[in-house]
Amino acid sequence: MRDRHSLGMLLQYVRDRRKVILMFLLYQLIFGAICALYQLENLDKLLYGVYISIFISLCISVWDFTEYADRIVKTEEMCSNLENVIELLPQATDRKETQYQEIIRGLYEDMQQLQFNTNLKESEMKDYYSLWAHQIKTPLAAMRLMLQNDEKEISSYALQEELFKIEQYIEMVMHYLRLESMSSDMILREYRLKDIVNQAVKRNAVLFINSRLSIDIMDFDCKVITDEKWLLFVIEQLITNAVKYTPVGGITISLEKNNNKEWLVIQDTGIGIKSEDLPRIFEKGFTGYNGRFDKRSTGIGLYLCKQVLDKLSHRIEVFSEVGRGTKACIDVSVRTF
Repeated sequence: MRDRHSLGMLLQYVRDRRKVILMFLLYQLIFGAICALYQLENLDKLLYGVYISIFISLCISVWDFTEYADRIVKTEEMCSNLENVIELLPQATDRKETQYQEIIRGLYEDMQQLQFNTNLKESEMKDYYSLWAHQIKTPLAAMRLMLQNDEKEISSYALQEELFKIEQYIEMVMHYLRLESMSSDMILREYRLKDIVNQAVKRNAVLFINSRLSIDIMDFDCKVITDEKWLLFVIEQLITNAVKYTPVGGITISLEKNNNKEWLVIQDTGIGIKSEDLPRIFEKGFTGYNGRFDKRSTGIGLYLCKQVLDKLSHRIEVFSEVGRGTKACIDVSVRTF
Protein backbone atom coordinates (compact mmCIF):
# COMPACT_ATOMS: atom_id res chain seq x y z
CA MET A 1 0.00 0.00 0.00
CA ARG A 2 2.85 2.35 0.86
CA ASP A 3 4.67 1.55 -2.43
CA ARG A 4 1.48 2.23 -4.36
CA HIS A 5 1.08 5.53 -2.55
CA SER A 6 4.69 6.50 -3.36
CA LEU A 7 4.21 5.54 -7.02
CA GLY A 8 1.05 7.63 -7.17
CA MET A 9 2.91 10.55 -5.63
CA LEU A 10 5.72 10.16 -8.21
CA LEU A 11 3.24 10.16 -11.10
CA GLN A 12 1.56 13.23 -9.64
CA TYR A 13 4.96 14.92 -9.37
CA VAL A 14 5.68 14.21 -13.04
CA ARG A 15 2.28 15.67 -13.98
CA ASP A 16 2.87 18.78 -11.89
CA ARG A 17 6.39 19.31 -13.32
CA ARG A 18 5.57 18.25 -16.86
CA LYS A 19 6.32 21.66 -18.36
CA VAL A 20 9.84 21.77 -16.90
CA ILE A 21 10.52 18.15 -17.87
CA LEU A 22 9.28 18.69 -21.43
CA MET A 23 11.35 21.85 -21.73
CA PHE A 24 14.49 20.00 -20.58
CA LEU A 25 13.89 17.14 -23.04
CA LEU A 26 13.23 19.62 -25.84
CA TYR A 27 16.55 21.36 -25.18
CA GLN A 28 18.38 18.02 -25.30
CA LEU A 29 16.70 17.10 -28.58
CA ILE A 30 17.58 20.46 -30.11
CA PHE A 31 21.19 20.06 -28.97
CA GLY A 32 21.37 16.54 -30.37
CA ALA A 33 19.78 17.57 -33.68
CA ILE A 34 22.26 20.43 -34.13
CA CYS A 35 25.19 18.12 -33.44
CA ALA A 36 23.91 15.54 -35.94
CA LEU A 37 23.14 18.07 -38.68
CA TYR A 38 26.46 19.85 -38.53
CA GLN A 39 28.50 16.72 -37.75
CA LEU A 40 30.45 18.58 -35.13
CA GLU A 41 33.90 17.36 -34.19
CA ASN A 42 34.61 16.07 -30.70
CA LEU A 43 31.01 14.89 -30.42
CA ASP A 44 31.98 12.48 -27.65
CA LYS A 45 33.21 15.36 -25.54
CA LEU A 46 30.03 17.32 -26.18
CA LEU A 47 27.90 14.31 -25.24
CA TYR A 48 29.93 14.02 -22.06
CA GLY A 49 28.66 17.48 -21.10
CA VAL A 50 25.13 16.38 -21.91
CA TYR A 51 25.47 13.36 -19.64
CA ILE A 52 26.75 15.54 -16.82
CA SER A 53 23.82 17.98 -17.21
CA ILE A 54 21.37 15.06 -17.22
CA PHE A 55 22.98 13.65 -14.08
CA ILE A 56 22.81 17.03 -12.31
CA SER A 57 19.20 17.47 -13.42
CA LEU A 58 18.31 14.04 -12.01
CA CYS A 59 19.96 14.91 -8.69
CA ILE A 60 18.05 18.19 -8.53
CA SER A 61 14.84 16.34 -9.46
CA VAL A 62 15.37 13.81 -6.65
CA TRP A 63 15.92 16.62 -4.18
CA ASP A 64 12.88 18.51 -5.51
CA PHE A 65 10.73 15.35 -5.38
CA THR A 66 11.75 14.76 -1.76
CA GLU A 67 10.59 18.25 -0.83
CA TYR A 68 7.46 17.79 -2.96
CA ALA A 69 6.60 14.50 -1.19
CA ASP A 70 7.19 16.09 2.21
CA ARG A 71 4.80 18.93 1.38
CA ILE A 72 2.19 16.46 0.10
CA VAL A 73 2.39 14.53 3.37
CA LYS A 74 1.97 17.77 5.35
CA THR A 75 -0.98 18.77 3.16
CA GLU A 76 -2.69 15.41 3.78
CA GLU A 77 -2.05 15.87 7.49
CA MET A 78 -3.67 19.31 7.35
CA CYS A 79 -6.71 17.89 5.54
CA SER A 80 -7.20 15.36 8.32
CA ASN A 81 -6.66 17.95 11.07
CA LEU A 82 -8.44 21.13 9.98
CA GLU A 83 -8.72 22.45 13.54
CA ASN A 84 -4.92 22.96 13.66
CA VAL A 85 -4.40 23.77 9.98
CA ILE A 86 -2.63 27.07 10.67
CA GLU A 87 0.03 25.43 12.86
CA LEU A 88 0.65 22.75 10.22
CA LEU A 89 1.17 25.13 7.28
CA PRO A 90 4.64 24.55 5.74
CA GLN A 91 7.10 27.35 5.13
CA ALA A 92 6.16 29.22 1.95
CA THR A 93 8.77 28.92 -0.78
CA ASP A 94 7.55 31.63 -3.16
CA ARG A 95 5.24 34.62 -3.44
CA LYS A 96 2.33 32.56 -4.75
CA GLU A 97 2.44 30.15 -1.80
CA THR A 98 2.65 33.11 0.58
CA GLN A 99 -0.51 34.61 -0.92
CA TYR A 100 -2.32 31.26 -0.79
CA GLN A 101 -1.38 30.84 2.87
CA GLU A 102 -2.64 34.34 3.62
CA ILE A 103 -5.96 33.38 2.01
CA ILE A 104 -6.06 30.17 4.09
CA ARG A 105 -5.37 32.11 7.29
CA GLY A 106 -8.12 34.60 6.45
CA LEU A 107 -10.62 31.83 5.72
CA TYR A 108 -9.59 30.00 8.90
CA GLU A 109 -10.17 33.10 11.02
CA ASP A 110 -13.58 33.59 9.38
CA MET A 111 -14.42 29.95 10.06
CA GLN A 112 -13.37 30.28 13.71
CA GLN A 113 -15.48 33.42 14.11
CA LEU A 114 -18.46 31.75 12.45
CA GLN A 115 -18.09 28.71 14.68
CA PHE A 116 -17.85 30.92 17.76
CA ASN A 117 -20.99 32.86 16.77
CA THR A 118 -22.85 29.63 16.01
CA ASN A 119 -21.91 28.11 19.38
CA LEU A 120 -22.86 31.35 21.13
CA LYS A 121 -26.27 31.45 19.43
CA GLU A 122 -26.85 27.79 20.22
CA SER A 123 -25.95 28.38 23.86
CA GLU A 124 -28.24 31.43 24.06
CA MET A 125 -31.04 29.51 22.38
CA LYS A 126 -30.72 26.64 24.88
CA ASP A 127 -30.72 29.09 27.80
CA TYR A 128 -33.78 30.86 26.41
CA TYR A 129 -35.69 27.62 25.78
CA SER A 130 -34.86 26.42 29.28
CA LEU A 131 -36.14 29.67 30.79
CA TRP A 132 -39.16 29.66 28.47
CA ALA A 133 -40.08 26.13 29.58
CA HIS A 134 -40.05 27.23 33.22
CA GLN A 135 -42.06 30.35 32.35
CA ILE A 136 -44.83 28.53 30.57
CA LYS A 137 -45.21 26.13 33.50
CA THR A 138 -46.46 29.01 35.69
CA PRO A 139 -49.74 29.77 33.86
CA LEU A 140 -50.29 26.03 33.26
CA ALA A 141 -49.92 25.32 36.96
CA ALA A 142 -52.25 28.24 37.80
CA MET A 143 -54.90 26.90 35.42
CA ARG A 144 -54.60 23.42 36.90
CA LEU A 145 -55.09 24.78 40.44
CA MET A 146 -58.18 26.71 39.33
CA LEU A 147 -59.68 23.60 37.76
CA GLN A 148 -58.92 21.53 40.88
CA ASN A 149 -60.51 24.13 43.15
CA ASP A 150 -63.46 22.79 45.13
CA GLU A 151 -65.45 25.88 44.34
CA LYS A 152 -67.83 25.31 41.47
CA GLU A 153 -67.47 28.76 40.01
CA ILE A 154 -64.17 29.57 38.36
CA SER A 155 -63.49 33.06 37.09
CA SER A 156 -63.43 32.93 33.32
CA TYR A 157 -61.30 36.05 33.28
CA ALA A 158 -58.69 34.37 35.47
CA LEU A 159 -58.51 31.41 33.10
CA GLN A 160 -58.39 33.73 30.11
CA GLU A 161 -55.49 35.64 31.64
CA GLU A 162 -53.43 32.47 32.16
CA LEU A 163 -54.28 31.32 28.64
CA PHE A 164 -53.29 34.74 27.33
CA LYS A 165 -49.92 34.46 29.08
CA ILE A 166 -49.30 31.10 27.41
CA GLU A 167 -50.18 32.59 24.03
CA GLN A 168 -47.81 35.49 24.70
CA TYR A 169 -44.93 33.19 25.63
CA ILE A 170 -45.48 31.18 22.45
CA GLU A 171 -45.69 34.34 20.34
CA MET A 172 -42.52 35.69 21.90
CA VAL A 173 -40.51 32.57 21.12
CA MET A 174 -41.83 32.58 17.54
CA HIS A 175 -40.75 36.20 17.07
CA TYR A 176 -37.41 35.39 18.69
CA LEU A 177 -36.82 32.64 16.13
CA ARG A 178 -37.92 34.82 13.19
CA LEU A 179 -35.82 37.82 14.23
CA GLU A 180 -32.79 36.76 12.15
CA SER A 181 -34.87 36.56 8.96
CA MET A 182 -37.19 39.44 9.84
CA SER A 183 -36.35 41.42 6.68
CA SER A 184 -37.90 38.75 4.45
CA ASP A 185 -41.00 38.66 6.66
CA MET A 186 -41.78 42.39 6.60
CA ILE A 187 -44.54 44.05 4.59
CA LEU A 188 -43.97 47.81 4.72
CA ARG A 189 -46.91 50.05 3.95
CA GLU A 190 -48.86 52.94 5.43
CA TYR A 191 -51.13 52.20 8.43
CA ARG A 192 -53.26 54.21 10.82
CA LEU A 193 -51.38 54.08 14.11
CA LYS A 194 -54.58 54.26 16.17
CA ASP A 195 -55.82 51.01 14.58
CA ILE A 196 -52.65 49.15 15.60
CA VAL A 197 -52.85 50.57 19.14
CA ASN A 198 -56.51 49.53 19.45
CA GLN A 199 -55.61 45.99 18.38
CA ALA A 200 -52.88 45.78 21.02
CA VAL A 201 -55.15 47.10 23.79
CA LYS A 202 -57.97 44.76 22.80
CA ARG A 203 -55.66 41.74 22.90
CA ASN A 204 -54.49 42.77 26.38
CA ALA A 205 -58.01 43.53 27.67
CA VAL A 206 -58.07 40.56 30.04
CA LEU A 207 -54.96 41.88 31.80
CA PHE A 208 -56.60 45.27 32.43
CA ILE A 209 -59.76 43.61 33.72
CA ASN A 210 -58.01 41.30 36.19
CA SER A 211 -55.48 43.90 37.35
CA ARG A 212 -58.20 46.56 37.66
CA LEU A 213 -56.01 49.10 35.94
CA SER A 214 -57.39 51.92 33.85
CA ILE A 215 -56.44 52.39 30.21
CA ASP A 216 -56.69 55.80 28.62
CA ILE A 217 -56.12 56.11 24.86
CA MET A 218 -55.86 59.73 23.78
CA ASP A 219 -57.46 60.77 20.53
CA PHE A 220 -54.90 61.14 17.75
CA ASP A 221 -54.72 60.71 14.01
CA CYS A 222 -51.39 59.56 12.68
CA LYS A 223 -50.27 57.47 9.75
CA VAL A 224 -47.05 55.50 9.91
CA ILE A 225 -45.06 53.50 7.39
CA THR A 226 -44.22 50.24 9.11
CA ASP A 227 -44.96 46.53 9.30
CA GLU A 228 -48.24 46.07 11.16
CA LYS A 229 -47.49 42.63 12.63
CA TRP A 230 -44.08 43.52 14.03
CA LEU A 231 -45.10 46.95 15.38
CA LEU A 232 -48.17 45.35 16.99
CA PHE A 233 -45.86 42.85 18.70
CA VAL A 234 -43.72 45.68 20.11
CA ILE A 235 -46.72 47.70 21.41
CA GLU A 236 -48.15 44.56 23.04
CA GLN A 237 -44.84 43.89 24.78
CA LEU A 238 -44.68 47.44 26.12
CA ILE A 239 -48.29 47.30 27.31
CA THR A 240 -47.71 43.92 28.99
CA ASN A 241 -44.62 45.26 30.77
CA ALA A 242 -46.56 48.33 31.89
CA VAL A 243 -49.35 46.16 33.35
CA LYS A 244 -46.89 43.77 34.99
CA TYR A 245 -45.11 46.53 36.92
CA THR A 246 -48.11 48.75 37.70
CA PRO A 247 -49.89 47.60 40.88
CA VAL A 248 -52.32 50.54 41.00
CA GLY A 249 -53.31 53.38 38.73
CA GLY A 250 -53.37 52.98 35.01
CA ILE A 251 -51.77 53.30 31.58
CA THR A 252 -52.03 56.16 29.13
CA ILE A 253 -51.35 55.89 25.41
CA SER A 254 -50.91 59.13 23.49
CA LEU A 255 -49.15 60.84 20.61
CA GLU A 256 -46.61 63.55 21.35
CA LYS A 257 -44.86 65.89 18.92
CA ASN A 258 -41.33 66.98 19.62
CA ASN A 259 -38.66 68.47 17.31
CA ASN A 260 -40.76 67.83 14.19
CA LYS A 261 -41.15 64.20 15.20
CA GLU A 262 -44.14 62.22 16.36
CA TRP A 263 -43.79 59.83 19.26
CA LEU A 264 -46.18 57.11 20.37
CA VAL A 265 -46.07 57.27 24.16
CA ILE A 266 -47.05 54.43 26.51
CA GLN A 267 -46.95 55.74 30.06
CA ASP A 268 -47.77 53.95 33.30
CA THR A 269 -48.00 54.81 36.99
CA GLY A 270 -46.01 51.77 38.07
CA ILE A 271 -42.99 51.11 40.25
CA GLY A 272 -40.53 52.62 37.75
CA ILE A 273 -37.00 51.61 36.82
CA LYS A 274 -33.86 52.46 38.75
CA SER A 275 -31.64 55.03 37.04
CA GLU A 276 -28.65 52.67 37.04
CA ASP A 277 -30.72 50.02 35.21
CA LEU A 278 -32.09 52.31 32.48
CA PRO A 279 -29.01 52.26 30.17
CA ARG A 280 -29.10 48.43 30.08
CA ILE A 281 -32.79 47.62 29.75
CA PHE A 282 -32.44 46.72 26.04
CA GLU A 283 -29.57 44.30 26.63
CA LYS A 284 -30.33 40.65 26.00
CA GLY A 285 -31.06 38.81 29.21
CA PHE A 286 -30.83 41.89 31.43
CA THR A 287 -33.60 41.97 34.06
CA GLY A 288 -32.35 44.57 36.52
CA TYR A 289 -33.82 45.13 39.97
CA ASN A 290 -37.42 44.68 38.80
CA GLY A 291 -36.52 41.42 37.09
CA ARG A 292 -34.98 40.05 40.25
CA PHE A 293 -38.13 41.10 42.09
CA ASP A 294 -40.35 39.38 39.50
CA LYS A 295 -38.93 35.86 39.02
CA ARG A 296 -40.84 35.43 35.72
CA SER A 297 -38.81 38.12 33.94
CA THR A 298 -36.51 36.85 31.16
CA GLY A 299 -34.89 40.04 29.90
CA ILE A 300 -35.92 39.12 26.36
CA GLY A 301 -39.02 41.28 25.83
CA LEU A 302 -37.37 44.71 25.65
CA TYR A 303 -34.41 43.26 23.77
CA LEU A 304 -36.78 41.99 21.07
CA CYS A 305 -38.58 45.35 21.00
CA LYS A 306 -35.31 47.21 20.38
CA GLN A 307 -34.17 44.77 17.68
CA VAL A 308 -37.52 44.91 15.89
CA LEU A 309 -37.77 48.70 16.02
CA ASP A 310 -34.22 49.09 14.73
CA LYS A 311 -35.10 46.96 11.70
CA LEU A 312 -38.27 49.02 11.18
CA SER A 313 -36.24 52.26 11.47
CA HIS A 314 -38.22 53.37 14.55
CA ARG A 315 -36.34 54.76 17.54
CA ILE A 316 -37.35 53.90 21.09
CA GLU A 317 -36.57 55.87 24.23
CA VAL A 318 -37.55 55.02 27.81
CA PHE A 319 -37.78 57.47 30.71
CA SER A 320 -38.54 56.34 34.23
CA GLU A 321 -38.52 57.38 37.86
CA VAL A 322 -38.76 54.96 40.75
CA GLY A 323 -42.17 55.12 42.39
CA ARG A 324 -43.65 57.39 39.70
CA GLY A 325 -43.82 55.19 36.61
CA THR A 326 -42.27 54.62 33.20
CA LYS A 327 -42.68 56.31 29.86
CA ALA A 328 -41.82 54.40 26.64
CA CYS A 329 -41.64 56.49 23.46
CA ILE A 330 -41.54 55.15 19.89
CA ASP A 331 -40.61 57.44 17.01
CA VAL A 332 -43.42 56.99 14.45
CA SER A 333 -42.67 60.01 12.26
CA VAL A 334 -44.06 59.54 8.77
CA ARG A 335 -41.40 58.35 6.33
CA THR A 336 -41.54 57.91 2.60
CA PHE A 337 -40.75 54.62 0.88
